[in-house]
Amino acid sequence: MKDLLKTNCFDVQEKMVIVGSCLPSMQPEAYKDLEKISSNIYDVCLEKEHLNMVVTKIIGMLARGKVKKIIFATVDKSPHCVQLHYVIKELENAMDISGIEIINYVAVDNKLIEIPLNVISLSKNLSKLKEKTK
Repeated sequence: MKDLLKTNCFDVQEKMVIVGSCLPSMQPEAYKDLEKISSNIYDVCLEKEHLNMVVTKIIGMLARGKVKKIIFATVDKSPHCVQLHYVIKELENAMDISGIEIINYVAVDNKLIEIPLNVISLSKNLSKLKEKTK
């Protein structure tokens, strides 16, 4: 596993897996499932690093044109890790990522659960979420 913010922007492959740094220790079996998908895994801790730094770094990596798929994976229920899933909208605002497949997972009980983009968007909009839970 590589530290996302310490990795050279040119050191990318077609498939990137970006995980919250606590995922391997908190959900080791789920992490092993990610290793089966790709060995090109980067970690970042959004309790330590600011989201804007992470977004800027990923933009630099994507600008090289090699990446075709990004997987974001975090532990569930973390107020810090959830921000990693919000990176997608920031990337969309900064550049064309339509040619990149993006998948989001949260790890629960050592299993990966795919989270659709509309659920991530809804999680940022508490007033709409409130309406849906009435």
